[in-house]
Amino acid sequence: MRILLINPNTTASMTRKALEVARSVAAPGTEVTGVNPQFGPPSIEGYVDEAFAVPGLLAEIAKARDIHAVIIACFDDTGLDAARCLTEVPVVGIGEAAFHMASLIAGKFGVVTTLSRSVPAIEHNLAKYGLASRCVRVRASEVPVLDLEKPGSDARSKISAEIERAKVEDRAEAVVLGCAGMADLAGSLGREHGLPVLDGVVAAVTLCEGLVRLGLKTSKFGGYASPRAKTYAGEFARFSPGT
Repeated sequence: MRILLINPNTTASMTRKALEVARSVAAPGTEVTGVNPQFGPPSIEGYVDEAFAVPGLLAEIAKARDIHAVIIACFDDTGLDAARCLTEVPVVGIGEAAFHMASLIAGKFGVVTTLSRSVPAIEHNLAKYGLASRCVRVRASEVPVLDLEKPGSDARSKISAEIERAKVEDRAEAVVLGCAGMADLAGSLGREHGLPVLDGVVAAVTLCEGLVRLGLKTSKFGGYASPRAKTYAGEFARFSPGT
């Protein structure tokens, strides 16, 4: 089984971190490879970054060959619906994966993300997935995404403090980490706080493996149908579907 992990931002160190975590939980016989676009934002912090990250993400999916599933390694599930239109293989976003996993092991869960500006997008996705009632609160640690890549930053302590608040003040029974750049922290933070702390990267790997083993593919009836052939104008001409 071959799974492609795509980090929609251009920061290669974040791609390597997510890939390392993904490979640590992959079953024997599962090969996970990782890529990131060569153009676009270095981090995704808000709606504008997200919009400019989508073309690069879709370009990577269009280039992919001989894969059985795709993971979108951005907690906002950047470009998820569009990605599902471009391929028949399962495409799993790490946000959606983590939310569903949390709902299976806890009555109520919390989310700890990076910046406050990311909270509305996460809340929107929870409502879209039908899981808003299961999430007690989305908290921001006020850690910029790229600080997660800086050795010696106080990012972990800020995230840990919000997990404690989620547990004590919100009565969260599990906590989801709201950024792919936090993927390597889930295990130690879970042990520190004594409750499940979930990372979307490992959740997505496990869900991809299950979908592939069940022989399930993305439906092409309705909204996830392949795009109709047409010519795009200007700088987007190279993304024209069906060409």
